[in-house]
Amino acid sequence: MCLSSAQCRAARALLAWSQDDLSSASKVAKATIANFEAGKRSPYERTLQDMKHALEGAGVVFIPENGGGAGVRLARRADASIDTNETETVQYEEYLENDAPPGAGG
Repeated sequence: MCLSSAQCRAARALLAWSQDDLSSASKVAKATIANFEAGKRSPYERTLQDMKHALEGAGVVFIPENGGGAGVRLARRADASIDTNETETVQYEEYLENDAPPGAGG
């Protein structure tokens, strides 16, 4: 199975999505999602893939079973990277006094 009911619930929670939101994004009936998440039925594999693709498209990353258990997390957004522009690096005066001269290594 490509998606568990627990992963589906967790993924929706990360996105703050309702079952209606997932239904709209995946084109899967809300009743199918509700029954799946409640453990009442297991949808067709294609239906599970549609739900998974919709969640992935919204930024969810599915973590496979790797000894620690399957899970979900949000993908790192491209605009959330750390700025590494060294021309704007600030050093405080007290650190400059004891700083090694250029080329001294370390």
